Amino acid sequence: MTDTFSPSPAVPAYPQARTCPYRLPSGYDHLRDDEAPLTRVRLYDGRTAWVVTHHETARTLLADPRLSSDRLRDGFPVISPRFLALTRRNIRPGLIGMDRPEHGAQRRLLIADFTVRRIKSMRGDIERIVAGFLDEMLAAGPPADLVTAFALPVPSMVICKLLGVPYEDHAFFQGASRRLLQSETADGTAAARDDLADYLRDLIAERERSPGPGLLGRLVMGLASGEGPDREDLVSLAILLLVAGHETTASMISLSVITLLEHPDQFAALRADPEVMPEAVEELLRYLSIADLAGVRMATGDIEVGGITIRAGEGVIVSNAITNRDGAAFEAPDVFDVHRSARHHLAFGYGVHQCLGQNLARMELQIALTALFDRVPTLRLAVPADTLTLRPASTIQGINELPVTW
Repeated sequence: MTDTFSPSPAVPAYPQARTCPYRLPSGYDHLRDDEAPLTRVRLYDGRTAWVVTHHETARTLLADPRLSSDRLRDGFPVISPRFLALTRRNIRPGLIGMDRPEHGAQRRLLIADFTVRRIKSMRGDIERIVAGFLDEMLAAGPPADLVTAFALPVPSMVICKLLGVPYEDHAFFQGASRRLLQSETADGTAAARDDLADYLRDLIAERERSPGPGLLGRLVMGLASGEGPDREDLVSLAILLLVAGHETTASMISLSVITLLEHPDQFAALRADPEVMPEAVEELLRYLSIADLAGVRMATGDIEVGGITIRAGEGVIVSNAITNRDGAAFEAPDVFDVHRSARHHLAFGYGVHQCLGQNLARMELQIALTALFDRVPTLRLAVPADTLTLRPASTIQGINELPVTW
C-alpha cells in the first residue's frame, strides 16, 4: 500500500524543543508510537518532509544512494532559517553536504588522521589537556561553570592540536562557532560563517608561506600540487572539522554530567565499576542523541519502504534521537542503563556519512568523564536541572552554561 498525503494542521512540527536535557520532546511521543517506519512532519516554512522513526529503517535509508546530502539541491529540506545562509550563497558545507563521488574523495583525504591507531596515539595528550583544565577549575574553587571551565575548552584544545589551529585563537572561533550554530537568522549565520572563513583563509595563507603542523598543515601542502581540495573547499572542510570537533563533544560532556547526576543509581553503578565507562559512554550517546538534525536528506528517486513511497524530491529526516529510542532496537529505550550494550546506536549516523571523528569523540568522553569524577567526587549541580536553559531545537542539543559546585 502506498501512502498518499495531504497537508493538514494536524501534521506535527519538526524539530521540537526539548524541555529536559535528556528526555525527548513530549511532542515526539506519537511519532514513536506510530507503527509506520516514517511519518510526515511540518517544517518551519510550512513545507513537509518525512521523519524516519524506526531504527532498522534508518539504517536502510542512510545506506541508500538515492538519498542525497547535497544541501544545494533545489528543494532540499530546510529546517531553520539559518540554513538558508549557505544555500542562498551556494556554499557547500563540507563533507556533510556532499554526495558521491566528491564526498568519498574528500573523506579519503582525512581518514589517516582519524584511524583508531592515530586516535590512540593522542591519548596521552588528551589526558594532559583534561588534567590541566581540571587543575585550573579546582584551583579557582567552587562554584564553577562546567561548560566554560572544562566541557568546552577540553575538546577545543584537542581539535586545535589535531588540525594545527593555534589554541590562542580559541575565544574567537568558539564565539563564531556558537553564532554559526545558534543564530536564528540567515544573516547571523552568514556573518559567523564569513568570520570563520576569513580567519581560516588567513591561516591557510600563513601555512602556505610557512608549513605548520596538523591536518590543516598537511592539506595545505596539497594546494600547490593540486592533490587535495581547492582553497575554498579546504576552508569549508576546516570550518566543519573545527566547529563539529569541539561543539558536539562539549555538549556531550555537559549533558552526560547532568544525566549521570540525575540518575544516581546508574552513577553509583559506574563509580563502583569504572570498567563500565566505555559502555556508559555508548549509552549516553544513544540516550542524549545531541546531533539530531545531521540526517537531513532529499530523495533523488522514488524509494519504497515499509509500504510507503518516498517520492523523488521529497525531504527525509533520519531522527537519531527518535530512532535511538526505538523499542525494537533497544529494550526499555527510555531507561538510562550504563550496562546496556548500545554500540549499534545511530548517534554518529550510519553509512558513508557516518561521523569521521567518532573514535576521537569516544576517547575524549571516556577520559574527560573518568577524570572529572575521580578528581571531583563530590561534584553536583549548583542549580536544579529543570532550571537550565536548553538550546533551541534547530541546533546541536546542549546548554551554554552549567553551574556546578563540590
